Amino acid sequence: MTFKKKIKQQHLQLLQDKIDVYQDMISGLSDDAQNDAKGSAGDKHETALSMMHLEQEKLTNKLKEAIVLKEILEKIDVSKTTPTITLGSYVKVNAMQLFISAALPKTSVDGVTILSVSPQSPLGSQLIGKKQHDIVVVNGNSFTIHEIL
Repeated sequence: MTFKKKIKQQHLQLLQDKIDVYQDMISGLSDDAQNDAKGSAGDKHETALSMMHLEQEKLTNKLKEAIVLKEILEKIDVSKTTPTITLGSYVKVNAMQLFISAALPKTSVDGVTILSVSPQSPLGSQLIGKKQHDIVVVNGNSFTIHEIL
């Protein structure tokens, strides 16, 4: 398995785990709301249901976001390499290792720390289309592209 494929697989697993947790939490809140509705009445009941509904909406939004990120990641062809940085590129910049994909938490693959950067982020948008040895400046910081895989 290639290094880029390992990165992609690790991120897909992370996102699937998040999706599963959010679905379980939403399901738990739905069950709680149904059980609470059977045995309660009055203002406290209405307040509790409202709080559960708000929490359920927050979790649903987080779930949707995780699903969108997973869909973006699934579309990336990690077998493709180009001389310019595109979505799916693994880039060595200064002392950092970047995976151009989606804004995801820092991860470690084979002992190497990888930062996943969205092409819409300030750094990602500057890197897209650049070649090896190009220099980009983001927020006053200079980044030299050492390698693109």
